[in-house]
Amino acid sequence: MKTTTRAALLFLATATALAAEEPKAQATPSTAPAAEKPAEADPAKQELDRLTVLNNLAAEKLKAETNELRAEVNRLKSEKELLTERLALAAVKRQASQEEENAKMEAERSRLLRDAEIAKARAEFLANELKAVQSESGIAVGKLQNQIAAIEMETKRRSYADAKPVYLENPLKPDGTLVISDRRIALNGPIGMGTAEHITERIDFFNNADRKLPIFIVIDQSPGGSVMAGYQILKAMESSDAPVHVVVKSFAASMAAGIATLAKESYAYPNAIVLHHQISATLFGQLNLTEQAEIVKESQRWWTRLATPVANKMGISTDEFIKRMYEHSTSGDWSEFGEEAQKLKWVNHVIQGVEETSLTRNPDSTPPAAPATPTLQEEIDANGKPFAYLPRLTPKDVYFLYNPDGYYRLR
Repeated sequence: MKTTTRAALLFLATATALAAEEPKAQATPSTAPAAEKPAEADPAKQELDRLTVLNNLAAEKLKAETNELRAEVNRLKSEKELLTERLALAAVKRQASQEEENAKMEAERSRLLRDAEIAKARAEFLANELKAVQSESGIAVGKLQNQIAAIEMETKRRSYADAKPVYLENPLKPDGTLVISDRRIALNGPIGMGTAEHITERIDFFNNADRKLPIFIVIDQSPGGSVMAGYQILKAMESSDAPVHVVVKSFAASMAAGIATLAKESYAYPNAIVLHHQISATLFGQLNLTEQAEIVKESQRWWTRLATPVANKMGISTDEFIKRMYEHSTSGDWSEFGEEAQKLKWVNHVIQGVEETSLTRNPDSTPPAAPATPTLQEEIDANGKPFAYLPRLTPKDVYFLYNPDGYYRLR
């Protein structure tokens, strides 16, 4: 900018000087004395000189401006080179810093990898040690378990007999021993609907397993019970393809006696007792005369249905059956031991022993099964006499039960 200003001032001064000389040249002829009149100047030459000066001034001005631009370009180049050098220096510094950071990170990574390898090696070592300990413990535990299993299996083995159930179509041996297989159903205690379901289900199952081999209903002791439940058992026995044999070991009364007597095949020990009586002997409760008459009538209908087939098997009428009951006992409870029961056709055979081939497992090795009839709860009445309430009967049902001491009672 300074060079441009100086060139402009120089150009202005030159132009001013030339302008001043031109009037003087024009005034000279009028002021000069006529005698000394100089030669007149050539206008063309003067114009040429003037243009030359102007061109020189313009050239100088252009040169000055060009020099100024060159100086500005050089300055910008210098600044660019300086900036480039600075940027290069900054890049070098950044690269150096990055390389230093990368070196630190690589060193840290190497250290972490080394620590991880060391930790992994330690973990594998500890794991191997643990496996070794576990293996030793497992071997020890395995030995103990095998010993316990051997002891348990030996105990279980001792709970089973080597014999297998014996299945005979004719189970009564010539020596009077009855061979009972595992096609066996227990009937004990008062007979209720639970008893009937328990027995009929098993009769159906054993028929589906084999329709020729006998099924055994074994009565240890039963005072009788519901006539409906007893009749359900009798009908299951009658409709069974497999023969149903009833065995009385100790005592069968009322409905239980009817089941034993009406079986196609029945057995009793010599000292087993079979007891028949009328249904009316088992009425309970405080009833008015009308209620008593209604119950007696209903009981008579059941008695006809149950007593008639028993009397027919004995070869007598129902009236004769009742008469003979009271001939043997004022209460009408006609009981006989096995030998007399056989003579009366209440049972078919008197046996001297029972071979229970189904007991191939020690009965003490397992908890007892739930009874078919719910266990009755014994209570004490106001007079200090023990008794048990019988389950409630369904409508139209009656108890056909031997109960001389009133132990069994209705609610």
